[in-house]
Amino acid sequence: MGSFWDYDVWGLILLLGALLGSLLIANVIKKGIPILRDSLIPTSVIGGLLLLVVSAIYKGITGDVMFDTEVFNKNGMNTLEIITYHMLALGFIASAFKTTGGKLTKQRTSEIFNTGVTTVATYLIQAIVGFGITMIAALIMVDFFPAAGVLLPFGYGQGTGQALNYGTIYETEFGFDGGKSFGLTIAALGFLSASIGGVIHLNIMKKRGKLKMSSRTDGSLHTEEVHSDDEIPMQESIDKMTVQIALIVVAYIAAYFLMFVLGELLPGMRSVIYGFNFLLGVLTATLIKVFLNFLHKKNVVKKKYTNNFLMTRASNFFFDIMVVAGIAAIRLDILEDYWGIMLILGVAGAVITYAYNRLVAKTLFGDYVEEQFLAMYGMLTGTASTGIILLREVDVDFKTPTSDNLVYQNFPAIAFGFPMMFLATLAPDKPILTFIIFILFFAVMNVILFRNQIFKRKNKK
Repeated sequence: MGSFWDYDVWGLILLLGALLGSLLIANVIKKGIPILRDSLIPTSVIGGLLLLVVSAIYKGITGDVMFDTEVFNKNGMNTLEIITYHMLALGFIASAFKTTGGKLTKQRTSEIFNTGVTTVATYLIQAIVGFGITMIAALIMVDFFPAAGVLLPFGYGQGTGQALNYGTIYETEFGFDGGKSFGLTIAALGFLSASIGGVIHLNIMKKRGKLKMSSRTDGSLHTEEVHSDDEIPMQESIDKMTVQIALIVVAYIAAYFLMFVLGELLPGMRSVIYGFNFLLGVLTATLIKVFLNFLHKKNVVKKKYTNNFLMTRASNFFFDIMVVAGIAAIRLDILEDYWGIMLILGVAGAVITYAYNRLVAKTLFGDYVEEQFLAMYGMLTGTASTGIILLREVDVDFKTPTSDNLVYQNFPAIAFGFPMMFLATLAPDKPILTFIIFILFFAVMNVILFRNQIFKRKNKK
């Protein structure tokens, strides 16, 4: 350790200060500019774009990468990627610790299952469209990476963290120069597609008289939403928020040891295994939650340690930092030859996601078509948080089951989506075979999704 005033002591704090400061400035800008306030673009996206513009101006003036200067310890870009990688897992872990009450009816179980299948089917159609575009581009552009389009479902469907994970795998394992920035840029375009596309849809439906916008509440919370009597106190010898953070970190450390063991057993799959940090984090968090609930039921532990309100705040914090850091980590200079293809991917991704989810919502969710569509479109072009932002425009008090669908759908989505993550690593080596498998996989998902419609027609015949 150097002197207290050296940048090796302050570099990380200054970097975090830049991220958080950009969020504060972005919030002021969004509140003050009507077109941004009405656009539903998340503040974290605006904050990331602010840092991206500032770093681009700095690069143009000095020729240096702003985040790789001495102020940020000459390693800021790498640190931004590390922050994005870890925030993805921490956000998912915090969400996994949340508890949900109530029994599920047969209809609700079916709707949740269908939501999960829709998620995976949308990943697949995004992969098919994206992969098809970049395979064609590879025939035209010299030395272009044909599997680049497979990053579309990771950037749109799964968000910044997974776009970085697979962009990194493609860059380090398969030689896709600029793969990380390519994936992060696709994710940023996804947020814009969610926000702009969502607003356009809301306005069109409103003008046609087919949509009633929810009246906004003042955002106040009832005491029981923040704390229940069977939980540990807010403040005791240890603060309740400290307990939540401790549980999240313990779950992530457990996930790390699990990844370490799997990496030692399967060294050829190490990069893929560590790319699943968020998935293994959800697994360890769920196991810890089950264990704590078991101890509570057996009266070994008198009070519940997890709190939904605080876990939600923690997950939102992690995801906000993930998004702003991920966008700030984009290297525009590396992408100068790719802008055309990325814009094509962005538009194609938005259109196909809109069309497919509109079809599914109308066919399978007749009782709450608009709510289901907006939530799914927002989630599958941005993140679950973006989906919730759009949902609140038409269902501010979550009176429809849509918000529960987004929570519970993770289980079938993970089960069906897991093979696709391995297929993504096969794409660079065997593009045609992988493309065919994607199409067949998508067909199977649609048979499962529209099973009632398909087999009812056959029975009628």
